[in-house]
Amino acid sequence: MRSLLFVPADSERKLEKALRSGADILILDLEDSVALSQKEEARRIAVHFLRKEAIPARVYVRVNALATGLTDEDLAAVMPARPAGIMLPKAEGGQDVALLSAKLRVHEAEHGIKDGATSILPIVTETAKAVFAAHTIAGASNRLCGLTWGAEDLSAEIGARVTRDDAGGYTGVFALARSITLLAAASAGVPAIDTVFPAFRDMEGFARDCRDAERDGFTGKMAIHPSQVPIINAAFTPSEEAIDHSRRVVAAFADAGARGVASVDGEMVDRPHLIRAERILERARLAGLDQGNGR
Repeated sequence: MRSLLFVPADSERKLEKALRSGADILILDLEDSVALSQKEEARRIAVHFLRKEAIPARVYVRVNALATGLTDEDLAAVMPARPAGIMLPKAEGGQDVALLSAKLRVHEAEHGIKDGATSILPIVTETAKAVFAAHTIAGASNRLCGLTWGAEDLSAEIGARVTRDDAGGYTGVFALARSITLLAAASAGVPAIDTVFPAFRDMEGFARDCRDAERDGFTGKMAIHPSQVPIINAAFTPSEEAIDHSRRVVAAFADAGARGVASVDGEMVDRPHLIRAERILERARLAGLDQGNGR
């Protein structure tokens, strides 16, 4: 789950274009990018898209937030078409995730879908309450496949004019929300997915944003334009060097037996290095790289 591309669900043209993007996950958006008058049409188009026979990516649906009263209509429309997952915006803690999980279980039972087959990806920082409650998501549902965050809705709620400073870094409150997402994801034992980069024409700034996110522990990033997808995939795919080093760390610990340290390239490594190496190899596997030869 490196690249997650948002696509307005009411645009058949954009949905068809998204099929050629190379994104790991397509997110059919029923929320922010769709006007209220277009919600029903967006649901209809989303269902038609989900029922295509050959889609080269997993497909999630971003439903409208629970507080809008539109979530049940969204689920009733799309669940018969079996999306791989549901993105829950403005998720205000574990209680919201558990509620969505219960709703999904009912729909799965009604439509002959395996119990638990539909994943949940919450956006956990779009309200002030959500930021404070992010830690409660751990253990809320076995459907949880990751956590992601958003800055734009939070900026509107708190009245911030911008989310970044003149140097391009996040201002304090948004840096805090980003860090809380990383910590909450680690606590829940799921991947942390970085938020969108709205200036989609600024490829240099976007590439830098991706590198920073990967450095800090995010394993993927959301995109708002197909042109961003190759940059995300490159940034979040482990290099051959990283894969090779990780493989040697794992092998060294296997040789070390019960000892808590091992030697790799003349340096001592301990358990945190092993955990990091195992995660890199798992990311390589999910990206389709052959761990036997680095490709």
